[in-house]
Amino acid sequence: MKHDANDESRLREQMALFRYGLIADLLHLPEGKSGLYKTLTEKAERDYQIPGTLRTRVAAETMRDWLTRYRHGGFDALLPKVRRDSGQARSIPQGVADQLVHWKEDNRALTVPLLITKAQSSGALPAGLVLAPATVHRLLSRHGLTHKQPGEPSDTDRRRFAFDKAGELWMSDVMHGPAVLVEGKQKRKAYLLALLDDATRLVPYAAFALSENTAAFLPVLEQAIRRRGLPKRLYVDNGAVYRSHHLSLVCAKLGVTLIHARPYQPQGKGKIERYFRTVRMQLLPVLGEADFRSLEALNRRLWAWIESEYHQAPHKGLDGATPADRWACSSDEVQLAGTELGELFLFEQKRRVQKDRTVSLHGVVYEVDAALVGETVTLRFDPARLGRPVQVWHRGQRVQEAQRVDVYANCFVRRDHASKRLTAATPPDAPAPGLRLRDFPGKPGGR
Repeated sequence: MKHDANDESRLREQMALFRYGLIADLLHLPEGKSGLYKTLTEKAERDYQIPGTLRTRVAAETMRDWLTRYRHGGFDALLPKVRRDSGQARSIPQGVADQLVHWKEDNRALTVPLLITKAQSSGALPAGLVLAPATVHRLLSRHGLTHKQPGEPSDTDRRRFAFDKAGELWMSDVMHGPAVLVEGKQKRKAYLLALLDDATRLVPYAAFALSENTAAFLPVLEQAIRRRGLPKRLYVDNGAVYRSHHLSLVCAKLGVTLIHARPYQPQGKGKIERYFRTVRMQLLPVLGEADFRSLEALNRRLWAWIESEYHQAPHKGLDGATPADRWACSSDEVQLAGTELGELFLFEQKRRVQKDRTVSLHGVVYEVDAALVGETVTLRFDPARLGRPVQVWHRGQRVQEAQRVDVYANCFVRRDHASKRLTAATPPDAPAPGLRLRDFPGKPGGR
């Protein structure tokens, strides 16, 4: 305990020193002097390495508060306050959090103290876990289950997000999942990337992946569109996975309106958060060892559960109807995607063709036409299938499909420099035709 206390004391000191460093050049300015707001605003626009947090920005008003505190209390006033619940559990286990949110949704009249009492009497709490009221309140606030605050939109305003027709709006989010074996060697954390139809609560597609980035999300979106048609709108949060230029471009080409949620407004994500809670409470606890042996096995079990159980179970948000039935009744206006759908999801990167007429893409070397040596080309590829042939575009036109370099087959290919074309040449003592002379030490033209 002494070691923990020392660590916390050291962190508080580092945080105070960081705060002082931001305001040190402002301490000798007279109070009320013009220009202070401009300086604070400029500081607020920079990125910092802040001790004790992953945040990188500090608000101007926060720095102004630090400046006031230092002028009145000196360096000690910049030290973060010691938490009154120091030594107690500050986070709620996911299973307990899901249960608390479930109870609150069923009975919105339950206050935080009543929820804590209910949890204690139900036996749902692990031994030694102390539920702090402030921690429970923050949990409910993140899920939009606290009492309305002044200026918060009314329930009537939020109803514009409750659509009647299937495909009018899909929403997407990412859930941290269990660990799975990768190539039978080591365990890696999996992430569940899911799409949910707002009107029907049906899951167009969902899959576990080993990362939560755009390259992992786009195949999920493509499969969802192939199975359930084109949505009119896609509602996502502000995570990096949804902020990529490529996702915006794909949605624009498909005619899908990409909508990013406003920060700190959890109500818009309530439906997909409830879906994730259902996954954690109904699917994850019944998975067996065989389901974690590979990502493919986990995804097979996930989709079997979605189709046979989740889609067929009465949903409280649908007045007891099942997602499958509601989709069948309201999907008459859904438009199917065209045959060239896969082309829209290909990633693009520019590369300069090297003198040996190759380009490198994520560690894989491809061979292109010799006429493109020295030119900058655009490669269009599927990031989930690196090593497969890639499209080569030059000056707005598709010129070829580049194959991965076959090192052995190309060893004895001779370049005709005059025409910049490759011709097969068989040296007298070569073991096989079609290899380069210059790759044989000691031979004419060899290295």
